[in-house]
Amino acid sequence: MIQEIHPHRFNNKYLPERKITAADFVLFYQGKTILLKNAGNGYELPRKSDFTDFPETPEPVFLFTLDEAPCFLLQNDPGACNAGLVFVELGFFRTTRQPEIAWVSLAGRQLANWYAQRRFCGTCGEWTIHKSDERALLCPKCAQVFYPVIAPAVIVAIRCNDKILLARGSEAPGGWYSLLAGYVDAGESLEEALVREVKEEVGIAIHNIRYYGSQPWPPSGSIMIGFTAEADENQPLEVDHQEIAEAAWFRRGNLPRYPPALSIAGEMIEKFEQGILEYA
Repeated sequence: MIQEIHPHRFNNKYLPERKITAADFVLFYQGKTILLKNAGNGYELPRKSDFTDFPETPEPVFLFTLDEAPCFLLQNDPGACNAGLVFVELGFFRTTRQPEIAWVSLAGRQLANWYAQRRFCGTCGEWTIHKSDERALLCPKCAQVFYPVIAPAVIVAIRCNDKILLARGSEAPGGWYSLLAGYVDAGESLEEALVREVKEEVGIAIHNIRYYGSQPWPPSGSIMIGFTAEADENQPLEVDHQEIAEAAWFRRGNLPRYPPALSIAGEMIEKFEQGILEYA
């Protein structure tokens, strides 16, 4: 999955006292792009030393480390840059052979979005400031504390004997089929959310729900919690035609196009295809 970048090491421990140095990595986003450094057949994260006129205010924000090297978020336009720095669409993560660059780019974008959305206190409207001891924003006026928001979502591989239920989303690119998934609502357990989402999207009941695993998914600010389940294939499929365009049961060896194993959905489907999809 996309967060698995061995032998590289990612550590999201927040180091509030760490100040940026010339050798540290810099993450700067513009729209749906990130500024990277051309490196022959791939990319590198730019370092502070790659910028000709690095803006010192506002102070770059420490994010995390990659292979022990600190990564900082630059919130101001860096202006003129050294040759070789280019803006790259974040969708590059789907095809790159540099998983560590892809993962850091996505994780950083999730935090960049959070910082941008929490510049002001949602209670009193005051400018927020960074807490000195943890990754959190503080309102100096009313003392509200804001932490990075993560949306829990459930995803399920539904099986019946040698078949798996796959669906094509109404806005799915390239006609890809995938697993059913949805966000957990207030007051729901993960299992309750799973039963509800499946019923709403394809109209069937499921049973024998088992936990599979989880995956952080920065593109949507989510944590994906994966399950396997079983269902009777004789139940009529009643597709909602809003989120789901079509759904069907598929046998191993005859699956439609599905996502790569970068995602938990792709990994679970691939394991089903190989006959090794088991419970955690």
